[in-house]
Amino acid sequence: MTHVADATAARAAVLPVRANDGHKWAALFITTLGMLMATIDASIVLIALPDIFRGIHLDPLLPSNTFFLLWMILGFLIVTSVLVVSLGRLGDLYGRVRMYNLGFAVFTFFSLLLSITWLTGTAGGIWLIVMRIFQGVGAAMLMANSAAILTDAFPPDRRGFALGINQAAAISGTFIGLLLGGLLAPINWRLIFLVSVPIGLFATVWGYFSLEEVAKGSRARIDWAGNVTFAIGLILVMVGITYGIEPYGGSSMGWTNPTVLAELGVGVAFLVLFCFIEVHTEEPMFRLQLFRIRAFSAGVFASFLGALGRGGLMFMLIIWLQGIWLPRHGYTFAVTPLWAGIALVPLTTGFLIGGPLSGILSDHYGSRPFATGGMLGSAVAFFLLEQVPVDFSYVPFAILLFFMGLVMSSFGASNRTGVMNSLPASDRGAGSGMNTTFQNSAQVLSIGIFFTLIIVGLSDHLPTALVSGLTAHGVPEATAQSISHLPPVSTLFAAFLGYNPAGHLLGPHVLSQLSPSQRATVTGERFFPSLITNSFKDGLHTAFNFAIVMCLLGAACSWTRGGKAPARVTVDEPVRADLVPEPAAS
Repeated sequence: MTHVADATAARAAVLPVRANDGHKWAALFITTLGMLMATIDASIVLIALPDIFRGIHLDPLLPSNTFFLLWMILGFLIVTSVLVVSLGRLGDLYGRVRMYNLGFAVFTFFSLLLSITWLTGTAGGIWLIVMRIFQGVGAAMLMANSAAILTDAFPPDRRGFALGINQAAAISGTFIGLLLGGLLAPINWRLIFLVSVPIGLFATVWGYFSLEEVAKGSRARIDWAGNVTFAIGLILVMVGITYGIEPYGGSSMGWTNPTVLAELGVGVAFLVLFCFIEVHTEEPMFRLQLFRIRAFSAGVFASFLGALGRGGLMFMLIIWLQGIWLPRHGYTFAVTPLWAGIALVPLTTGFLIGGPLSGILSDHYGSRPFATGGMLGSAVAFFLLEQVPVDFSYVPFAILLFFMGLVMSSFGASNRTGVMNSLPASDRGAGSGMNTTFQNSAQVLSIGIFFTLIIVGLSDHLPTALVSGLTAHGVPEATAQSISHLPPVSTLFAAFLGYNPAGHLLGPHVLSQLSPSQRATVTGERFFPSLITNSFKDGLHTAFNFAIVMCLLGAACSWTRGGKAPARVTVDEPVRADLVPEPAAS
């Protein structure tokens, strides 16, 4: 059995690639552009949220409006997590290029609709969320098929280079989006969506005429039962995680909310049912047999653990910069979103350099040393970040961010190369989608965990700090006590959105009762950061410790993938003995 598996795997590794050189480079450019656009739009909204909500005249920090805030932040990521496997499998069946080009068209169309809304208030918020979800459908088509198209187009000895560039664009796009959002949103919030339209139109037309369908799809039945149960289960789990960080009753979070518990429980039950269906159906959406391939399963689980460790990092860095460091260094809350994006440029630079470099090295030496080393380096980076004081010196912080970008992209590019090289040609779309689903789902889970740990830290110390700090500057004790009992998540979101947290908590009525000097102090840039620093530091260190453990587990999982030519099995392809080379040593 093992000999057949190794022989079949070797056959898959040496199958000739029929794409010409012109198609290879067109595929690399267009798929990289698509991944860059999709990930930029996943994060560009985060920095632009204050301008978006001001533009549609909606206060996101009102308890009745948290629905709009949460779904504008996480809706796009939830949609892409749910759909990438289905869309990757459809690409296998009906053509990956066809699905990819359709994804660019869908993404562009709904980007245009996002930019032209005339609605305001609740109606405007609903419009943006719905259009954002459909934009996410287009992004999922791009994410699900880009790696498979590149794997089809490039020979095995050049795939690491191509996938490294693609992966670097995907990861760095997340942070480039922060900078673009900070630049464009103050001019006009509609520009953050409109900027994608001309690029999308160009890529849609060029992709239609230049991309070739290298791997021909086979018409098969769609696994409707699997698609539906998977979608319902994953959506319920992610919605439960999303609302778990919302306050419930007298608790600062919603993990004891019966609705949240029901969503998580029913979601898990649907996912169990999904696994049962996939095992017993002839043409499954989720190719569970692929987990018999050691390099694939090790790479997917390492990707999940890595995303679980780093998924909440962007949010923590934004809150750290916008809520504490930038105000303490004289930046007004109104400009902190832009400068937070600028401060994270070294991280993006590390991603852009590390991804292609590690991909090229993976072509020559295999994925395992660079993927495993990237995870170990990420654990070291989180440990060093934990040693940085909350009010840090920027130059050492920037160097650490650059190192973090290098090691994280080293893992991402090498791991994706190993995963895609391990797959039979007929299952590259489904396998790529499965890997992306595990990664995106882990990001949502990581955000929930990171926010929970931060909120726990704030709940322990922030109330006392608020009472002492506010009463010392003229706020009546009864008012200060009342404010100290508000859910910390509201304060956290205020800092995340670039609002003045003290001004938001006190409101104009209380502020009008203070003297001009007291009002200036309480609403000044340094007052709130001085209150939140110690509480935030405790939660941040706990979150980083969690990230270190996940990265170490991810490194251990990555190492189990085997050497440069890992043993693989195929699902449905016959073996030709004349195409089987000697197995490489692990």
